[in-house]
Amino acid sequence: MEELLAYAILLFEKIIAEEIYENRLYEMFIEDCKNEMLLYLVWENNIKNAISFIRTNVDYDNFNHKIFGKVLMGLLKKYYSDCKDINLFGYKMYTLWESLPGNIQDIEPFWTLSYADDPLSWKDEQQSRELYEKAFNYYEE
Repeated sequence: MEELLAYAILLFEKIIAEEIYENRLYEMFIEDCKNEMLLYLVWENNIKNAISFIRTNVDYDNFNHKIFGKVLMGLLKKYYSDCKDINLFGYKMYTLWESLPGNIQDIEPFWTLSYADDPLSWKDEQQSRELYEKAFNYYEE
């Protein structure tokens, strides 16, 4: 469910399209068609209800932040490469960080999303880019 939560948060923040979320949901359902949560989500037509369902049904006590982070950072890396405005990107990353589960906000690489846009305020785009790129590659090291 960690992977689907990453997709749901990115969809909620308008970082990925609904189609990307739905495609991954259907792939997951095909792999595990007996999963009642996935079945519910496949049939849920209201995307806001689906996101709410995912957020409230994740087991945060046994949350695998590595699975979540690998998916989240992989999708963010693509969004970053497609984004033309680093200031807008920085703003979106801070609001994304606010949407993350509270139990992972203060650990890396998620914590970086809360401050990596700070150097932009003194026109140091290079430092912000280095911080973001290090976060995106966190699980590859």
